[in-house]
Amino acid sequence: MTDRRARARLAMVAVDFATVNLAFILAYVLRYEFEIGREVAEGSYVEWVVFLPIQLGVAAVMTLSNAVSGLYNRTSGSPLDESSSILASTSVGAMFILAAVFVSQGYAYSRLLFIYTWLLSFVLLTSNRIWRHLLTSVMRGRGIGMRNVLVVGGDHLGRMVMNLMASEPGRGYRPVGFLCDESDGDHGRFKWLGPVSKLGEVIRDGDIDEVFIAAPAASRARVMDITQHCQKKQVPFRIVPDLYEMSLSGVDINDLGGIPLISMREASIQGVNLSLKRAMDLCLSGIALGVMSPIWLFIGIAIKIDSPGPVLFRQERLGKDGKPFTIYKFRSMADDAEKEVSKLVDLNEAVGPLFKIRDDPRLTRMGRWLRRISLDELPQLINVIKGEMALVGPRPPLAAEVELYQEWHKKRLEVAPGVTGLWQVSGRSELPFDEMAMLDIYYIENWSPGLDMKIILRTLPAVLSGRGAY
Repeated sequence: MTDRRARARLAMVAVDFATVNLAFILAYVLRYEFEIGREVAEGSYVEWVVFLPIQLGVAAVMTLSNAVSGLYNRTSGSPLDESSSILASTSVGAMFILAAVFVSQGYAYSRLLFIYTWLLSFVLLTSNRIWRHLLTSVMRGRGIGMRNVLVVGGDHLGRMVMNLMASEPGRGYRPVGFLCDESDGDHGRFKWLGPVSKLGEVIRDGDIDEVFIAAPAASRARVMDITQHCQKKQVPFRIVPDLYEMSLSGVDINDLGGIPLISMREASIQGVNLSLKRAMDLCLSGIALGVMSPIWLFIGIAIKIDSPGPVLFRQERLGKDGKPFTIYKFRSMADDAEKEVSKLVDLNEAVGPLFKIRDDPRLTRMGRWLRRISLDELPQLINVIKGEMALVGPRPPLAAEVELYQEWHKKRLEVAPGVTGLWQVSGRSELPFDEMAMLDIYYIENWSPGLDMKIILRTLPAVLSGRGAY
């Protein structure tokens, strides 16, 4: 793994060096051939070959500046994050080389040439990152170029880390399993690979690229022992801190003269953010209601023809802060389905305070099709318009389910429930309840308009695939 990362960094350095050389050549063409900026006096024209040593020097200085800024040490990050570092590093590099050239050569060369080189270097280097990011995302989406990650720790924190890796493959992490001394077996799709004492064996036999240590209850000596095992096997490791069983996204970290100060961050869906989210919900749900009205009519007629009973199913759910409301769905079961729940308890396939049956005998023919592609949930747009739900948010629970919640599960009730959510696009009914709750909490702590749009756009493929829908 270490050799592979070193080769990847060397390749990035080589590409950046070549890119800055290209930027210089293009800048020369713009300035001396096309005379962009102002006309080049006859006696001021300089052949490109004269600039070749300077060009190589510019490329070397800017690439070195990128290295000093840490651009080649990053294993993740968005092109936007990298672009700010590129702007800073190319600016420093350009100023350094400009000063060096004019101290040694005076004003024999055009200053615009170096300005163009700086601008083109920034644009081309940033473009490289964007294309690399897009290509990497496509490859990772197909399972190519993923880093196999072993998680040490199987409690809430370890499961949260694994679930976030699995739900965001674009980050390049593939959780292969976890080690934990006390475990009741696999956690859903995450495999228990044995006690922590098997770390060396699993690293040796499991093609592990990286280790995430998510075991906050472990002693310092135990953590040191784990890290030493990783160092001996030359496998990179990361330590995941636990702050009151919350992710770092839930805290603000500042410092006072170098002393870290940690405070709890307020939920991101409040104040101005809440108003913005509500405006988005009203706009998008209004459009959806208008566009889908013919589909509603067709579904309503089909339900009436298929089985006796009302078109809409009404049920009391709990919304924000545990406030009850009536949720609307297209009826997908026999009219007396609620009375049959007690007879089907033994068939429940859900893990946690949920009730789910893959082949529920209460489903009607039309209902089975509606459930398959989640069209039964369309009437929840009415709940969104009424302000009882949001387009994106946690799954709306039953009061009986909330009575079985652990204390940390109740954070899901801090925001309005959603028609769709991070839980739906990450596995739907296949997810254990704890994983669903972790995803909801992650969403609450990291909300942004962009995250909502990303989830909405990912919902359609998830619905059409039918994966985990029952």
